[in-house]
Amino acid sequence: MAEDVRSALDALIRDSGEDYSAISRLLGRNPAYIQQFIKRGTPRRLAEEDRLKLAAYFRVSEDRLGGRSAPAGGTSGPSPSLVTISRIAIGASAGPGGIAEIEESDRPIAFDEAFLRDLGVGRRAALSIIRVAGDSMEPTLHDGDDILVDRDSIAIRSGSIYVLRLDDLLVVKRLVRDDRGLVIHSDNPAHPANSSFDPTTLHVVGRVLWCGRKL
Repeated sequence: MAEDVRSALDALIRDSGEDYSAISRLLGRNPAYIQQFIKRGTPRRLAEEDRLKLAAYFRVSEDRLGGRSAPAGGTSGPSPSLVTISRIAIGASAGPGGIAEIEESDRPIAFDEAFLRDLGVGRRAALSIIRVAGDSMEPTLHDGDDILVDRDSIAIRSGSIYVLRLDDLLVVKRLVRDDRGLVIHSDNPAHPANSSFDPTTLHVVGRVLWCGRKL
């Protein structure tokens, strides 16, 4: 039975185009949680709360993931509170460490509402998922990572990562205040910091709260 549940969950993840890490974070777990459950059988069973969230996210009955069968005409239990966040499809790279202009909406990702509260999210409508292009923020962010951006969070916190528009280029960078003033940092040491930009050309789109990636 446990093997059937692991196989079913693995198939649901693959068919949806998601990855183990993103689904683990959806549950508020460490990034390796789902991979360990499917590949190593640890834990042996899904917690009821996790099973409910997964069944609601993948829109399947709870019994497919090891829960009780739903009664006729009803459901097997209360659904967790999930918030669906739009994922933005990105075109060609807009430069080293950059992300291109928004082109169209892709498949959304659902997050547990309690998890979003823990991240300090206010308005759910201000959230977007954007895909990173480039290597300038490695090892923190990698090319192809999905990042959760809060467009209401534009007040600069030194050391935080933001999506910025600089000279009409959309980029993901860390903002730091030091004796030079506001500095645009890349986490990859191969990319130099920028402290000589014109402040009038800088627009903060939003702060990066979370990232997910394929293993």
